[in-house]
Amino acid sequence: MKRIRLGLSGIKVSEVGMGTLTMGFSQKNLSIDEGSRIIVHAVRRGINFLDTAQYYDTYRYLKPALDIIKSDEKLEMPIVCSKTLETGYERAAAAVDECLLALGLKQIDIFLLHEVRGTTDLADRSEAWKALQDKKAAGLIKAIGISTHHVDACKAMAKFESCDIVFPLINKAGMGIRNGDGPGTREDMEEAIKLCSQRGIGVFTMKAFGGGNIIEDYVDCLDYVTSLDGVDAVMLGMGSLEEVDAAVNYFERNLDSDYRPDISNKRMMVDQSDCEGCGTCKARCVSEAIYWNDDGLAEINVEKCVRCGYCAPVCPVRAIVFL
Repeated sequence: MKRIRLGLSGIKVSEVGMGTLTMGFSQKNLSIDEGSRIIVHAVRRGINFLDTAQYYDTYRYLKPALDIIKSDEKLEMPIVCSKTLETGYERAAAAVDECLLALGLKQIDIFLLHEVRGTTDLADRSEAWKALQDKKAAGLIKAIGISTHHVDACKAMAKFESCDIVFPLINKAGMGIRNGDGPGTREDMEEAIKLCSQRGIGVFTMKAFGGGNIIEDYVDCLDYVTSLDGVDAVMLGMGSLEEVDAAVNYFERNLDSDYRPDISNKRMMVDQSDCEGCGTCKARCVSEAIYWNDDGLAEINVEKCVRCGYCAPVCPVRAIVFL
């Protein structure tokens, strides 16, 4: 598969990367054997870019997969990106150390501040950013940056001389995009991505399928995000061999233009690790299928849910996925 350089970072990645959130505890919760097998299959198919995070709890899949890959001289060691939600210096530094230890690495390719919620949050995490800068200076990280759903945070990074990478959310429906305290538009995020790219920052994107909610338009979704000015690569969540193969076939130009993934066994669900219990989805549900669970978070009654998808676009933290 074709390799693309992420901005001026010098890091070269496959056009599509494999996101591991899908296989983790908050979604499919695959066995370690199954999860690691899918990762190795992705690398064998030509994907060399893997995304994880401290809170995903997916290092447990990556470590055995990386051990298998290391032992096979025919396989290329993948580029690994991880992230932390920490806000302070010590805990952010510890998150980097935890990642290196868990994955058996001496250096992590990319390490990001995870899910930066606008410029106020970015400012509040200045000490965590300093920790990443120091870890990079010490040779423990190759490139640093942020992941974000927020237009304002993405734009702000274009002014950070120390930023190497941004990992923003964008999709053709504009689902999940935020700007400050309110919703954002795909056009605004397109402009923010372009600004970062022009500054030499590497850009790879997330949520091309809007958390699975628009995955029926598989080819159109990928056609849109890959056409954007400034996008170097696309990270897709993958939790099965079939999802890996579909992604690779698209980027190798071998996927039928009318391809539609099988969604017969998929369902709407609320990712409990993201839900904040705001009630917006519950108020929007016309089928009264959303209720509060014992933790005060939203859940979906699959017997009442008609999969209309009205709830997903109104969720301010993109916690509703079609999985």
